[in-house]
Amino acid sequence: MSTVVAGGLLLGVLAYAVFGGADFGAGFWDLTAGGADRGRAARARIDHSLAPVWEANHTWLIYCLVVFWSAFPAAFAAVMTTMYLPLGLAAFGIVLRGSGFAFRKAVLRTSQQRLGGAAFAASSVITPFFFGAVGGGIASGRVPAGGHGDPVHSWLNPMSVLTGGLAVAVCAYLAAVLLAADARREGDGPLEAWFRRRAWLAAWFSGAMALGGLVGARADAPRLFGRLFGEALPLTALSVLSGGAALLLVRRASPRVVRYLAGGAVGALVLAWGSGQYPYLLGDHTTIESAAAPQSSLATLTAVFGLAVLLVVPSLALLYVLQQRAHLEDT
Repeated sequence: MSTVVAGGLLLGVLAYAVFGGADFGAGFWDLTAGGADRGRAARARIDHSLAPVWEANHTWLIYCLVVFWSAFPAAFAAVMTTMYLPLGLAAFGIVLRGSGFAFRKAVLRTSQQRLGGAAFAASSVITPFFFGAVGGGIASGRVPAGGHGDPVHSWLNPMSVLTGGLAVAVCAYLAAVLLAADARREGDGPLEAWFRRRAWLAAWFSGAMALGGLVGARADAPRLFGRLFGEALPLTALSVLSGGAALLLVRRASPRVVRYLAGGAVGALVLAWGSGQYPYLLGDHTTIESAAAPQSSLATLTAVFGLAVLLVVPSLALLYVLQQRAHLEDT
């Protein structure tokens, strides 16, 4: 039962990485689009793509938090009492990002619009970085089973910095591919080329950060490193192949196929990490089974997960379909 619930938690992380990651990556390109005139077309495309769904994507984050503290309370407490600085900064980034995105459309003065846009764009970079840094700290065993680990070095270390940078780069890659596909669907050739070039840059940078992360894992998490090239190797290869195919087919295949390939690349990367981490929840010292709540709690969570699949997932799927078919107005 504990493994089933942990699998449900991993699926929530996967969904947030794909859907929330695309949102964060769009904010990265908003930040780097250039001045008001040069970046107007790119920012308009980003606003059009994000407006209907940007709040709904945090459903996955809420789901992950609820399942984590309900199913694995001791591990949740260990993470929160050790990683409170980066998690607090990530939460601040989410709030700042939402405020900036909403208010830059509501205010009238250009200076206020720029301030709101800067808040939205900058927080879109720092939030995935801190989430990635937390993941690196957990994978490298820097969260003690009893919690209250080093509040700084647990996440401010070479492996965590590399995984944080990888998170930012992967989000930027995913967003650039999806936005290029959207621009192609709308018949905007120059904007499609603009995002396609950035998708290639983000892909190369993601590869460099991934190689750096592997070097860090070999030193700080040798078991995880070994499993990434053992049991998890098919998923690791699938991530690379899907990401490369999305780049090569962004000008040829239908936008829907490109979206599936790009999302599959990120999803396979998350699954590879989860497979490499199994059966441990924290580093290689706290297993899923030892950290699990009583069976009654796990059974309840399994039932709730089944209800969520039946009720919430179809609703979100409908939202995404309507957004991709341009049936929703900007809000």
